[in-house]
This record gives sequence, structure tokens and C-alpha cells, in this order.
Amino acid sequence: MRKMTTAMTAGVLAFAPFAALAEDSGDPIVIPIHNWSSQIVMSNVVGQILEENGNAVEYVTTDSQAVYESVRLGDVTLELEVWEGAFGASFRAALEKGGIVDVGDHDAVTREDWWYPMWTKDACPGLPDWEALNECAALFATAETGDKGRYLDGPVDWLKHGQERVEALGMDFVVVNAGSAAALWAEIGAAEADKRPIVVFNWTPNFAEAVWPGEFVEFPVWEDGCDKDPAVGPNPDALFDCGNPANGYLKKAAWEGMEEKWPSAYAVLENVNFTNAQIAEMAKLVDIDEMEPEEAATVWLEDNKDVWESWVN
Repeated sequence: MRKMTTAMTAGVLAFAPFAALAEDSGDPIVIPIHNWSSQIVMSNVVGQILEENGNAVEYVTTDSQAVYESVRLGDVTLELEVWEGAFGASFRAALEKGGIVDVGDHDAVTREDWWYPMWTKDACPGLPDWEALNECAALFATAETGDKGRYLDGPVDWLKHGQERVEALGMDFVVVNAGSAAALWAEIGAAEADKRPIVVFNWTPNFAEAVWPGEFVEFPVWEDGCDKDPAVGPNPDALFDCGNPANGYLKKAAWEGMEEKWPSAYAVLENVNFTNAQIAEMAKLVDIDEMEPEEAATVWLEDNKDVWESWVN
């Protein structure tokens, strides 16, 4: 684990001064914290930058779906990781109501779906096709699932619709929800020892793709409306019979009053832009190097001055 020195802590944000515009409010900018590592570290990275900009910052633990309503109402100021697959529906619903604005995309391209480590493909060589996976369902059976396969989905509040997909496609799987992202990593790590076939929810960008090579299951290709219109997708009587977007966006969002209340901070937010590799590194600092998120953010800022200094100067 990397140790921080006093000099590192004091000097990490010692860039050329860029004092906040006089019209920036002294009220705190409220940044939400969710339950996966990259979002927590990214929030602290941006929060530390805004504090150097002269802004007060407050972090609030917030549900990852309800946050868009909170942003819309101004109770939370911004959201840094709007994943298309996980939160696109909640984000669009908030946009339709008004009060929240799209502040642009990161360069990062996202994907969130059923995933397996490569040793699983040795046992079920028809992968990544979802129908081949279903034919191999018995390989994934456990005591709790009987003769059906076990799929470990994300936490319930991520709303990944695994159960709806199983029902829509007639799959021989039982969906079990993990309690946290850490539980997903523990599942993969436990299966690695004896190369036990597993299928779990996973996403990119995160550190896992560098630790455990694997592939996403290829379901029927996502079409707009698959989550709203039963006529879209192969099952005319069901929703969620498609895979998630394979090249999803990762957006930033803000309360529509942020630009007027904190114009300098809003200008920084417009410039904030992370890549897949940078986000994966943030997660790694916590999930592999075992740093606290605040420490990880400080270390990331120290190591990536060439990335973020242009956002504020």
C-alpha cells in the first residue's frame, strides 16, 4: 500500500492559483457518494479540485437511483458517473421533469452486463452467446438454486433487471443479488482457486478486467425501448429481453441552478473528463491497494497533474 507523506498531502494541489469567481456562492457544493469505488474516488478527486478553487464541498451518501431526483431538486449539486446501462432511465426521467442538466460525456465508454472469467469458457465453450450459456446452466447450479444455474447480480439498488431478463428470455437461472461490489470481487476470487464456472454482474471501466480476464455474455443487441416497449426485442410480451448497451455513455449531470450559483465551479465541471484507464486506476487504488477513498484521490491527483490541471487553468 502506498504511503502518503505530509509533503505530498500539502503539495498535491499546489498548482497555479485560479481563485473562484467572486460570484461563486459560499454555500457548499453537495457531491453524492454511492457504493462503488471509482465513483467514490472520482467524487473526492473533483471535490478536492473544487476546494482549491475556493468552493466549499460537502459529501452526502445518496442512493444511486434516487440521486437524479435529488439533483433535480437542488438537494445534491452534481453527479459525476451517470452510467447509461444502470442509470440512464432514472436520468432521463429527471431530465423530462426539469431541474437537472446534462453536463457532457466523459471519454470513457461503459458496459454493464453478465460477465464470466475466461476459465468459465473452458467449461462452456459456446460462450459468449447467451443461448449457449443457458444450455450450460447446470454448470452454475448451487445448493440454493437446485438444478438451475446461479447468476450473481449487482446490489438491489443498482436495478440491473437480471430477474426480468431471465424471465423474458426463459433462462434456467436463479438471480441472486450481491450485497456490494466487494461481494462480486470476492465471488470471482473464491472461484479462481479451483476454476469454478461462475457468471456475475460486472462492468467496465473497473480494475477487475486487469486482474481477471473475461468476457461479457452476448445477449440480443440492445435497442432503444427494450426497457419500455415489449414490442422491442425478441420477446414481444416482455421488457428487458435485450442486453445492456455495449458502448454506453458515462455522463456528468448537475442541478440547473449550479451554473448561476457557482459559475467558476460549473466551468471546472464542464472540463472534467476521465478515460476508462483513469477510472480503472481510481478503483484499483481502493480495491487492490487498499487505500481509503480520500487518500486514493490525493494520490491520483499527484500522479495525474498533466490530466486535470488543464481543467482548472
